[in-house]
Amino acid sequence: MNVRLTSLLLTYFFVLAPAMYFDLGEQEEKCIIEEIPEDTLVTGFLLLEYWDVNRASNPHLGLTVSARDPQHEVILLKRFGRQGKFTFTSHASGQHFLCVRSNSTRFSVFAGERLKVHLDVQMGKHTLDPNAAKAKDTIKAMEYNLQHLIDQMWYISRQQDFQREREETFRQMSEETNGNVLWWAIIQTSILLSVGFWQMKSLKDFLIEKKLV
Repeated sequence: MNVRLTSLLLTYFFVLAPAMYFDLGEQEEKCIIEEIPEDTLVTGFLLLEYWDVNRASNPHLGLTVSARDPQHEVILLKRFGRQGKFTFTSHASGQHFLCVRSNSTRFSVFAGERLKVHLDVQMGKHTLDPNAAKAKDTIKAMEYNLQHLIDQMWYISRQQDFQREREETFRQMSEETNGNVLWWAIIQTSILLSVGFWQMKSLKDFLIEKKLV
C-alpha cells in the first residue's frame, strides 16, 4: 500500500485560523505546516465526507490525526470517525506538522474514492462557544466574551514574542554571514598580494640571473 504524503505549506497570521477543506484519497495522508509559538493550546475540528454527495457513507471511514513538533517528535496521535475534535499544546516555538490520514478499513484495491476533509484549526487558550451568544444570562455571556478577548490578547502577545525571537535569530545569522564574507575577502586579497609579490620577485631574480638588468 503506497501512502502519498503531500505537504500543504500554509502559515496563518490570524488569531483564529480560517476553516478550510481539501481532498483526500482513501489510504492517503496530507499535512499542513503551522508556525506556532511556545506553550500555545491548539484546537482542531474536523469533518470527513465523500466528494460525491450522493455517495452512501461508509461506517468504517475515519481519520487519523497526528502532530509533530519542530524536532519531529510526535505530540499527538489519535483516531477519529467521520468527525471529531483534537487539542494539543506546543512545547517549543517553530513549525509544527499537522497530518491527516484516512483510516478506512477497506482493501486498498477499492481505495479509489475521493474524500473531502473540513479542517478548522484554532489557536489560543479558549475558543468561543457558539452557545454563549444564546445564553440567557447576559452578564455571564459578557464575562465569557471578556475572558475570550483576554486569552486572545495573550496569544497575540506570545505570537509577537515568537516573531521577535525569529527576527533576532535572522539578524544574528546575517551578522555572522557578513563577518564570514569580510574575512574571506581579506584572505583572498592577502593571497593575491602574496602571489603578486612572489611573481615580481621571481621575475626580478630571473632577469638578474640572465644579466638582462
